[in-house]
Amino acid sequence: MTEEQKKAVAVFRFGVISDFVNGIHLDYGESERLLAQKCARKWEIPCSGRTRIGRSTMQRWVTLYQASGDRLESLYPSDRSDAGKCRSLDEETELSLRRVRKEMPKATARGLVEEMKNRRLIPGDLPLSCVYRVLHRHGLMTRDASPPEDRRKFEAEMPNDIWQSDVLHGPTVEVDGRKRKTYLIAFIDDHSRLIPYGAFYLSESIGAFLAALEQAFLTRGLPRKLYVDNGAAFRSKHLEHILASLGIALVHSRPYKPQGRGKIERFFRTVRAEVVDRFVGSKLEDLNGVFSYWLNTQYHTRNHGTTGEPPFARFTSNMACMRSTPENLKDHFRKMEKRRIANDRTLTLNGRLYEGPIALIGKRVDVLYHVHEPERIEIVFQGMTYGFHQPVNPHVNCRVRRTKNDQAELSPVEQNAVMGIDARYQGGRLFSKEAQS
Repeated sequence: MTEEQKKAVAVFRFGVISDFVNGIHLDYGESERLLAQKCARKWEIPCSGRTRIGRSTMQRWVTLYQASGDRLESLYPSDRSDAGKCRSLDEETELSLRRVRKEMPKATARGLVEEMKNRRLIPGDLPLSCVYRVLHRHGLMTRDASPPEDRRKFEAEMPNDIWQSDVLHGPTVEVDGRKRKTYLIAFIDDHSRLIPYGAFYLSESIGAFLAALEQAFLTRGLPRKLYVDNGAAFRSKHLEHILASLGIALVHSRPYKPQGRGKIERFFRTVRAEVVDRFVGSKLEDLNGVFSYWLNTQYHTRNHGTTGEPPFARFTSNMACMRSTPENLKDHFRKMEKRRIANDRTLTLNGRLYEGPIALIGKRVDVLYHVHEPERIEIVFQGMTYGFHQPVNPHVNCRVRRTKNDQAELSPVEQNAVMGIDARYQGGRLFSKEAQS
């Protein structure tokens, strides 16, 4: 299993157990009810064909996470002892099963196995678990018409329990003489309807969303859950890792089911009616200025139609359980890549060449960096930091020589340059003074 796959599994496991480790005390009855619900539902488990999670498995994940001091790495899957061995159907049998399934779309798994036996496509019995795994993986399981859904109105019990987030397509503005479309990225606190942060951007990409998310954390602290849709930005592995490292569960609404995000959708309707449709400026700064003024002087201070209280007053009335933003918040937004340090002490990251420590030559290290600050990276090996490193300057390296103890030392020419002395050629002259005269 690759590092990215292990990270995806760990983020998924944290999402499953987040209700038990997010700092809120649950009594025995509530804890048992949650466990039963999670055991009964079906899951999309990364790197696995299974759809169910057992009670003891969830309890083991909780124990591992808490015993490690809430470290996400404790939820990484361990390598299998039978790695490299055949653990599923061979390719030919799997293709035959898929072909028979398409010919018999309503047949049961046992019926498919019997049909494959009759056609002599398999020599003996075929485990039903393997059949189900293949059918699920390729979307070949039929579903009966489901009864009407039991949808219920909900509201978070405390401020910062749940944030909802989405993107609203805004008006066009003028940027460098061109018309550009804007996008409002906003977050709403489910309990109070307060907006932790919102601003118009020129893109709805993951980069813009992470910039808004960081500002929201700095402004209103950390939520326990972030509820979003299935857009490309919200499916980012980088986003999942950031939230999991901060102890925040990322929850996606079901595709084509916007009802669960009704609060942010209702807020966007208000923004469109009271801000977007009345905006007469042409600059992005003007649009954000109007939105910020309206948000703080009108929306946050007037009674909300559902709660009957101003969002700001409701949010600040019960702040005892809120989690503050850590001082190293910026570090949590860094990306991590695996790289091996070459024999010349260099490593390559996004087309840039960096110089690493001598002690790590030949080692595979973690490289932490900010997308918008590629010139500064941190190298970590086995949980220990080896400091920050800059891109290689080959022109400086050509003037570095090694002493007998393999220590770096600047050449005399470079030393003169550092001391302010004329660094041009100072050796013997081609002609003597007498010859020059």
